[in-house]
Amino acid sequence: MGNQISSLGSSSAYRFVKRHLFSLFKIGISVIGLAYVLWNIPAEEIREELTIVSWPWLFVAFSLVTLSLVLRAYRWLLLLRGLKAEVRFGRLVELYFVGNFFNAFLPSGFGGDAVRIIEAARDVPANIAAGTVIVDRLTGLLTLFVMALLALPFRPEKFPDYLAITVATICLAGLIAGAVIFQGGIIRRFGRWLPSRLSPEGEGPVAKLLDAIQGCGRRAIASAFGVSIIFNLILVGWWEAAARALGFNVSYGYLLLVVPILSVALLVPSISGLGVRELLAGPLFSAAGLANAQAVALSLLVWLIMRATSLLGAPIYIIATLRENRKSRAKTAERTAGS
Repeated sequence: MGNQISSLGSSSAYRFVKRHLFSLFKIGISVIGLAYVLWNIPAEEIREELTIVSWPWLFVAFSLVTLSLVLRAYRWLLLLRGLKAEVRFGRLVELYFVGNFFNAFLPSGFGGDAVRIIEAARDVPANIAAGTVIVDRLTGLLTLFVMALLALPFRPEKFPDYLAITVATICLAGLIAGAVIFQGGIIRRFGRWLPSRLSPEGEGPVAKLLDAIQGCGRRAIASAFGVSIIFNLILVGWWEAAARALGFNVSYGYLLLVVPILSVALLVPSISGLGVRELLAGPLFSAAGLANAQAVALSLLVWLIMRATSLLGAPIYIIATLRENRKSRAKTAERTAGS
């Protein structure tokens, strides 16, 4: 009997690990990154930097993050309209707050995008929901890359050449990848050998997704890029507000150079970039005159601000779920009565 229980427990543990292997990997990356940072920087030094915070500047950073969610929801609305898909602006704002909430608990900075796709698919076809979410995210990243490249010639004298090359390489690679996705022809040409379900041609999900991405239309995409410029100015702004909250003097122009790298760090499997961005913070902010402990404290403070704003999505998610359930029950009741 004991052996059976032991075998059952081992089997359950194996299934759990297998099912959540990628999530455990992401958590592991964050833990390893933070462990390495704390191995080289005493935790007490980081804690001291975080204990003296200007609450007015902290509120400014919190407000800018919150405002950006509404602005990004409007960008998403423009893309959906480009595909003739009608979704209430209020509904998109809800989904952005809900997606931000799930980002706080899913081990990836982009986990909330999956939630937005799933929820938006209740109102529009799944390929349109996925396509517009991808374009929404891409326009923000690509605009940030362009802004960083424009800022590079005006970098401070102390900005290391190797960092300038890193910024330029990441931005150019991102812009090329974005152009390939938007253009679609290269993907369709070299993706023909893939299985039908993954093929970018025909009626498969990948093909429909590409159609949705390219179907947004130039006007809608151009408008989305325009909104993205404003969003990225706000993004850099909340990093500056966080720096000022800690009493650090980091120029806005300097942040234009390093924030793209820190944003790309969200693509690395981790808990919303935690651990990865802290590893990058020291080298990135050294030319701005910040010590390693100060740079890590700034990165952690921005992470905490993002997590705090995500909590706004919890009550919104509960209210939206209850409303959708009521609508579903009402529709069921109408069908039952009609039959």
